[in-house]
Amino acid sequence: MGLEIESRPSELPHIQRVWRSRSGEAGQMVSIATSHWELVFWEQQGVVRAAVLGPEGTASLAEVPADAEFFGISFAPGTSMPHIPVSRLVGGTASIPDVTRRSVWLKGSAWHVPNYDNAEAFVRRMVREGIVDLDPVVPAVLAGASPDVTDRTLQRRFVAATGLTQGAIRQIDRARQAAVLIREGVAAQDVVHLLGYFDQPHLARSLKKYIGLTATQLGARDGTPPLSLLYKT
Repeated sequence: MGLEIESRPSELPHIQRVWRSRSGEAGQMVSIATSHWELVFWEQQGVVRAAVLGPEGTASLAEVPADAEFFGISFAPGTSMPHIPVSRLVGGTASIPDVTRRSVWLKGSAWHVPNYDNAEAFVRRMVREGIVDLDPVVPAVLAGASPDVTDRTLQRRFVAATGLTQGAIRQIDRARQAAVLIREGVAAQDVVHLLGYFDQPHLARSLKKYIGLTATQLGARDGTPPLSLLYKT
């Protein structure tokens, strides 16, 4: 199965990544664990659909339709939709009805469907309209800051803004880093030391849970299902 994926970072703090892809034949891909939610549009046989995809705590196999085009906005951890608690979306999706090539209905009005090049303008409007919000404590802590709040308050804010605990987000992100390094040719034993795993079995369990492939499969690539978006953070 062919699956071409292109992605780019964004200057907006609300966006972690903007991506697009195209599928060939129908098949399956490994959907790796993600600590963020996404707004995704796709078109197949002239029919346009849209959905909000929640964070994924583990890797899983996902069906990929044939001859389809996809576009997605991956929102940064800490960005949430006040009217749809992220906790409800973990491991699930919410379909958006009444989508066409030109418009999508959000908050009771028609919006132009965004694309790969104007995603930032679309999200800026979402921010102005109060559809998305950002808890600045979440990205600050993930970047190493130590806010003046209790651990209990911090954990509550993480779960409210991301649907996941701080520990779960860090484990998912570390597994992603490990997968990228292994794909770049770094030996598994070196990844253990670079990223602070206890030993190679610890790394192996993390990769299997969050990436869905072993270190050997990541290094070989051939003969394994394609991965969903994997990139350097």
